[in-house]
Amino acid sequence: MSQLMNKAKDFVSDKISDVAKPEASLTDVDFTRITMNNVEYLAKVAVHNPYSHPLPICEIKYSFKSATREIASGTIPDPGSLKAKDTTMVDVPVKVPYSILMSLAKDIGADWDIDYQLDLGLVIDLPVVGYFTIPLSRKGEVKLPKPF
Repeated sequence: MSQLMNKAKDFVSDKISDVAKPEASLTDVDFTRITMNNVEYLAKVAVHNPYSHPLPICEIKYSFKSATREIASGTIPDPGSLKAKDTTMVDVPVKVPYSILMSLAKDIGADWDIDYQLDLGLVIDLPVVGYFTIPLSRKGEVKLPKPF
């Protein structure tokens, strides 16, 4: 009986691996604005849906790190849907509190920027397959607004 179950699992795994899946890329991370409590950045994600019907994005999880230290993280529930047979731009707002930025003074230094790593997970509900997470990561540097 266990051999039959293993064969069935292998068969399903082979068939699912051939199914087209949405693909995503993290295209940009930019400064957007300053508030009284934090600095806000916007990550832009391009997601291509190969299916002829829209797909719901269940949630987006993110982690924003500098010098291997997590300085912001969060989850965006139900951010919308992916257009059918098209590429959809998804905006992911990231808020970094000032208190954390001040503790990064060594990294900020004279050039007034933060070296970062942004990790994202887009959770999409695929027909038949179920929930599918597209992992994304990007390293770079973002400029901080100059102090007055």
